[in-house]
Amino acid sequence: MEDILETYAFPYDPEIPLICMDEQPVQLLNHSRSPEPMKPGKVQREDYEYVRKGCCSLFLFTEPLAGWRHVHVSERRTKADWARQVRELLDLHYPQAKRVRLVMDNLNTHRISSLYETFSPDVALSLAKRLEIHYTPKHGSWLNIAEIELSALTVQCLHRRIDSMEQLQRETAAWETDRNHAQKSVQWHFTTEQARGKLKHLYPDI
Repeated sequence: MEDILETYAFPYDPEIPLICMDEQPVQLLNHSRSPEPMKPGKVQREDYEYVRKGCCSLFLFTEPLAGWRHVHVSERRTKADWARQVRELLDLHYPQAKRVRLVMDNLNTHRISSLYETFSPDVALSLAKRLEIHYTPKHGSWLNIAEIELSALTVQCLHRRIDSMEQLQRETAAWETDRNHAQKSVQWHFTTEQARGKLKHLYPDI
């Protein structure tokens, strides 16, 4: 926990940006019957029954201090999917960064080995050298700022039925554009000192 808190305490540095990432499964749903359209004084009504259209996954990356985020829709979330997203992050979005501080959970796909299983050794090594990975602790997903962004995305964009990956991509891209345009940054205020005082039960008795 303290490793994440100390990482969040670093000042903004464009050469070593702080990036948080998280993933979320999404169930694609369609209406079993056409919704009743809105009328004066009445909201749109839809049947409680729905048709399952499959599942997909969202990868979300965010730079909290810069107010930037990016959402990618993927059929799956395998080691190769994660590796390709990391390569896109480094080569496309942050090509000038010396290295990236990457905060994420300790999922088995989130490993340097995933880069080597997906790319040639030379490419994997060049990517690995530019990563400074910080894993959130077990049961510590609340420490990942990307989870805050996913919560906002869910409330603002995913609260309705979406029946295809194409529609999901359009919706998340529009959300991403609007939120990036507003440059909604996240300022983390919970410090290591506060954690030692308020979360004493997480520390061993010495």
